[in-house]
Amino acid sequence: MRAPIVDIRTVRTRFDRPVTALLMAAGAAGVVLLLVSLLLSLGSDEARNRAASAYLTSFLFYLTLSLGALFFVLLHHLVRADWSVVVRRIAEAIAANLILVPLLAIPVVLSMARLYDWAAPGAVERDHLLAAKAAYLNPGFFLVRMVVYLGAWAWMAFWYLRRSAEQDETGDLEVTGRMERWSAPAMVVLAITMFVASIDLVMSLDPHWYSTMIGVYLFAGSAVGFFAFLAVVTGLLIRFGYLRRAMTAEHFHDIGKLVFAFTVFWAYIAFSQYMLIWYANIPEETEWYHRRQTAGWGAMSLLLLFGHFIVPFLALLPRFVKRNPRLLFAPALWVLAMHWIDIYWLVMPEAQGGQGTAAPRLVDITCLLGLGGIYVAAAGHWLRARAIVPVKDPRLEESLAFESV
Repeated sequence: MRAPIVDIRTVRTRFDRPVTALLMAAGAAGVVLLLVSLLLSLGSDEARNRAASAYLTSFLFYLTLSLGALFFVLLHHLVRADWSVVVRRIAEAIAANLILVPLLAIPVVLSMARLYDWAAPGAVERDHLLAAKAAYLNPGFFLVRMVVYLGAWAWMAFWYLRRSAEQDETGDLEVTGRMERWSAPAMVVLAITMFVASIDLVMSLDPHWYSTMIGVYLFAGSAVGFFAFLAVVTGLLIRFGYLRRAMTAEHFHDIGKLVFAFTVFWAYIAFSQYMLIWYANIPEETEWYHRRQTAGWGAMSLLLLFGHFIVPFLALLPRFVKRNPRLLFAPALWVLAMHWIDIYWLVMPEAQGGQGTAAPRLVDITCLLGLGGIYVAAAGHWLRARAIVPVKDPRLEESLAFESV
């Protein structure tokens, strides 16, 4: 029997003052923790190098969450989904943090020579392989590419958030049509720019290494990280009295299935990349994995195998876990933590000329929490100015009455 349609006017869809104050406090705490990170970088050159790598790790972590959210928003319109209408505004707000990313990228640009060997003065002259790649790997062209893809992401996120808010005011069905028509070309742009960004921001940390799968690997991490984050955020909103009756076990079931599916997809891509490099046995490729299997990094590689795949696979396999927001919360939070460890595993072995230590330091935590406070406050800002649910979306009724299969 079809569930009765909930009157959206009876659902709490606006943040109250305590939540607004909490978001402002999170932003303030984030600024303070970033200042602490800056203080921790003072002193030795080694401390500055470590702080730069710690910031890049946290920057990539939150960037991938927003890219996963943008992918979800575009996919929602591309396939004309109805179940996801009630959570689309939350995804739009998380994606809208891409508007803030160009500002957050400034420390990465300023630390370019510390993070990327090819950007260090005299590096090209000392390494014939870098000389062969200098037409692509040079600071000027790197900055141009960053401006292009950071600008493209910010514009797409801003455009979809504005159109969605416009529909809340007008109820015009043509707004939905425009968002759907632009979703296909926007998805192509997102795919291309994510691939280029994965080369620039991750793969070029070791300019001698190459992998044709790094773009898909980063996309898989972005998707699973976002869906886990969405499960955590919606679970917290339900706990604090928002979206009750609008979100049901049916919606959480689908979110849980997406976390489960992209956990498996991430594992498939991670294994495929490893297997192909192991089988080819080319020194330029295997050296990258060798660093991640020695000097303490082997334990973290095993942690990713069990923690990023086996544990969440088994935890999310039962149907009742995915349908209960309280039960789903813990494995989703675990997957989110594993996503950060995955980004840490990608970045830190290349820190300080390949001498980065596996054990996290205080600056890694302050950067993570500092950027996290600003990230949460910014996402809350986008939601505070509008309803948490797109109240005049033409498919809202279908979403409210959705039943998972």
